[in-house]
Formats: sequence, structure tokens, C-alpha cells
Amino acid sequence: MDILEKKEFWELIEGSREFDQAEWLTEQLVQRGLEEVLDFEFLFQELMNASYQSRLWGAAFVLMGGCSDDSFDYFRGWLIGQGEKIYNEVMENHEFLAEYINENNLGVEGVPQNEELLSVGLNAYTLIKTGDIEWDDDIHNELLEALDKKGLPSETDIEFDWEEDDLENLFPVLWRRFGEEPLG
Repeated sequence: MDILEKKEFWELIEGSREFDQAEWLTEQLVQRGLEEVLDFEFLFQELMNASYQSRLWGAAFVLMGGCSDDSFDYFRGWLIGQGEKIYNEVMENHEFLAEYINENNLGVEGVPQNEELLSVGLNAYTLIKTGDIEWDDDIHNELLEALDKKGLPSETDIEFDWEEDDLENLFPVLWRRFGEEPLG
């Protein structure tokens, strides 16, 4: 049984950056089989959970002039899609986003979001199981059960430690660049 290690996960993410990330990753994972799809999704969800932070949400709010819970999910998908180095840098210093973001690394709508990356694991899993990527409640539940058996902790609730009025002071570098002219 092949196991997808964290190093390989990030190599896949890096390799996908030259292409339509979600499509390329789905194709790669289907070729690798169910166990590696589960490993990929497990690692992806660990990173999503680790990035589910109040302050990061505040930084995303400044960037985009607002940030719903769905937008924050898509933002974190985009962040993972930028690769290990950028993900870690942003997790350490949210203000790094002011330096990093440019028109070449934004999503198709000109914002730091990648909704499609959130579905890569499920799409690959479904494709292997059924031959297509049509939504299937049973397959989705099966994937969630498999991730639960692997020990994936559920996402915890966020206790916001900022108000909208606080963001200029919390993120002065981001605010100077995006506060008056947010993306999107």
C-alpha cells in the first residue's frame, strides 16, 4: 500500500501550479489510487484546519474588503495552492501577503481564492469509485468516514479576536496596500 507523505503532497501542489490546479491534481491522484487520494485529502484537511484562525481570517478580510465563511474557505484553498513555502510564511506572518500577492498569483476572479482545490480529494475519490465526478452522497459519506478512521480531527470553532474597526491597527502593512482598495 502506497502512502502519500507530506513531502510528496507539497511536491504535487508545486507541480500543479503550472496547470489548472484542481484538474491536474485530480488526474494525478486518480492514477495513484484510493489510499493516496485519502492521504492527500487527509493532509489537505489538516492544513485547512490549521489555517482556520481568527487573525488569518482578519487578514483575508482586509485583502478582499470583507470575507464570508465560504470566502475564507476558498482563500485557505488558494493559500495551500501557493505551495509549502508561501503557506508557512503566511501562517507565520499574515502581513507577508501584502508583499506576496500580485496579479500572477491571484485566482481567476482577481482575488486570492481557489474554490476548486477544496474538491480535489472528493473528486478523485468519486472518480475512482464511480467513473465520474457527479455528486454522490454515499461516496461523500464514505470519504468522510475513511478520513475519520485515519484520525482527522474536526475543525474547531473560531473565537474572533478582532472587530472590523481593529483591522487597520492589526494589519498596518496589509491595510496600507489593500485597506482602501481591496481586491475583488
